[in-house]
Amino acid sequence: MQIPPIVPIPGVKLGLANIITVYAVFHYRGAEVLMMVLVRILLGSVFGGNLSTLPFSLTGGLLCLVGMLILRRFVDEKHIWTASVISAALHNIGQTAAAIVVMQTTAVIVYLPILVLTGCIAGAFTGLTAQLIIGRMRQNGSDK
Repeated sequence: MQIPPIVPIPGVKLGLANIITVYAVFHYRGAEVLMMVLVRILLGSVFGGNLSTLPFSLTGGLLCLVGMLILRRFVDEKHIWTASVISAALHNIGQTAAAIVVMQTTAVIVYLPILVLTGCIAGAFTGLTAQLIIGRMRQNGSDK
């Protein structure tokens, strides 16, 4: 939260915490990852001082998680970044759906292409980072 926004568009951020989520999806049970994601979203909203972001984060985070849990069945650990990119797009679709419901207007859909594009770039970064971390952990024998 202390890193300034890269792009001055609401909702666009790097999402470094997702590196941990990507790792967890590929190494823990779905229920465990769900609990982790829910706690992270709740604490992020509370400590970020903006509970109004909760519906957006929750909807985006859950859609992203469901997508990644499905994709982990088809994606090996050498291609985690692809699951991360697709899940990032799902996250942005979930956020936009929540915005449509909360704001009671479809006008916010105009942000969706920008959010999906920047989300895919961030998803590639977080996915590649998680993939590199997993590779290093395997080399060091600390990931079983």
